[in-house]
Amino acid sequence: MQYRALVGVYGQLEKTAKRPEKTSLLSQFLSAVPDNELDHVLLLLQGRIFPQWDSREVGMSTQLLLKAIAVSTGLSQEKIEADWAVSGDLGATASTFIGKKTQATLFSQELTTKKVFDNLLKLATQEGEGTVDKKVKLLAELLTSATPEEAKYLVRTILAELRIGLGEGTIRDSIVWAAFGTQLGITYDAEKNDIVFPDDNREPYAATVTAVQEAIDIANDFALVAAALRKGGLGALASITLEPGRPVKVMMYQKAVDIPDAFATVGVPAAAEYKYDGFLMQVHKKAGVITLFTRRLENVTAQFPDVVQRIASNIAGEDFIIEAEAVGIDRATGKYRPFQSISQRIKRKYDIAQLANEFPVELNVFDVLYYAGTSHLKTPFGERRKIVESIVKPEQGIITPAKQAIVSTPEEADAFYRQSLATGNEGIMMKNLGAVYKPGSRVGYGMKIKPVMEPLDVVIVGAEKGEGKRSAWFASFIVAVRDADTGDYVEIGRVGTGLKEKEEEGVSFQKLTDLLMPLILQDSGKEIKVKPFVVIEVNYEEIQASPSYSSGYALRFPRFMKLREDRSPEEISTLEDVKALYDTQRGRRTEPI
Repeated sequence: MQYRALVGVYGQLEKTAKRPEKTSLLSQFLSAVPDNELDHVLLLLQGRIFPQWDSREVGMSTQLLLKAIAVSTGLSQEKIEADWAVSGDLGATASTFIGKKTQATLFSQELTTKKVFDNLLKLATQEGEGTVDKKVKLLAELLTSATPEEAKYLVRTILAELRIGLGEGTIRDSIVWAAFGTQLGITYDAEKNDIVFPDDNREPYAATVTAVQEAIDIANDFALVAAALRKGGLGALASITLEPGRPVKVMMYQKAVDIPDAFATVGVPAAAEYKYDGFLMQVHKKAGVITLFTRRLENVTAQFPDVVQRIASNIAGEDFIIEAEAVGIDRATGKYRPFQSISQRIKRKYDIAQLANEFPVELNVFDVLYYAGTSHLKTPFGERRKIVESIVKPEQGIITPAKQAIVSTPEEADAFYRQSLATGNEGIMMKNLGAVYKPGSRVGYGMKIKPVMEPLDVVIVGAEKGEGKRSAWFASFIVAVRDADTGDYVEIGRVGTGLKEKEEEGVSFQKLTDLLMPLILQDSGKEIKVKPFVVIEVNYEEIQASPSYSSGYALRFPRFMKLREDRSPEEISTLEDVKALYDTQRGRRTEPI
């Protein structure tokens, strides 16, 4: 397939904010994609080269991009950089200068999606001596053959800034429409900007979407699902099952107003479990090989050799997928440590053994998704818990099933809740004993109960440089939540309190500055714009309606709480979450009962 066809649909998607129109446009395009190109085309539509759970990156800095544009156009890097400073969009700048290029293009050729994908894949896998020159050459090769519009989206893809407003829900709906649109009699009414169904009956379409979403949550791969639908329709989705080694989207939990509210949702009796101040670890074992993924589906096996060792010795079985919470623990006192004290282990690539000794973790196993060749997604939670207890050999301070109590009254739940807080935890989880496991969903099968208003996980999209003694750092950070419909990040405020000036006192301004420097997309002197990547947790006094930010809301007195290196931008709080909190915050109780 010619790359210009993909670029054409990029342009159409970028020009409209209407989700039904995007779905119609994308479904028509997907219908024309050859079977053998579905995988890389669907990744490129997401602005990706690797699946979400694959932590590899293209690894191309803006300086290397500028150099590649200069090489491919024969124009000076300084001139290109000056234009970028004005446009704020390196993709648009690349488009401008490709249109003016003076470099000879005798050996240029029309780009295909496969050529683009292969070269970008090579960018990510270059190692050793001469890597920089090889990367510049690979990208310059593409840019030399690119049209101005192709150059724009090439650069944006490398920067993970595609800007076409394409959320995962729209991709899913487009796959459904491409596979079943004719069969279901679906049409798009441009005048009403709506999808039209025969006899206005949406139920067959809704049921199909639900089935496809379940397959996507299990596979974590749009192409695998789309290919199965092409091959055998909905029936072929049964072939998509859990596979140790391929991470699964974790099931999400809502926050309850109080204990009675949790009981009303999950039923009586319920399982109450400690809500630990740690990070989720999805543990996979396949043919004896153990792999660890964080909540953001990042492979952290190398960073936690101590956890791998205890899983090998304390969990029976050769093939399984389990979920656990890794919690920092003080071996001397037996008390839990706050998340921030162990979070640095997630990204560490050196002195791993030393850090494991300084910041040990206890693994609290709370669920099993797959065991000994059998998927347990449809197994009731109470039965899954029995499996956990049967396969985990507890060892104090090392590994144990998550602390649990079966509760039937608010008084019983409250006593367990206060016990959890006294131990240093965040609160409790309350879970439906008969519930199945729904990857990626917030379906009311479990509720969180915490003594404070729900914090938000936000991503940093910009920063302001400090003054005076803070002039060497970024001192104020522009944060955003995710619009689930479009996939865009919408601003919700600025955070400047809660950070420390010295690293030994906690997460410092210098730490965030260092994390953001390689992510800069635009620098206007006082403020910068950065690639959405660094996720932080913030508390706030309340949420206010505000025209000042693109979300339509603003956080009043936001305060930095944690650096969430275990979470990806794709799983931060959504605009829908913010709206729900805004609607319920007035009069919300801070005590569970």
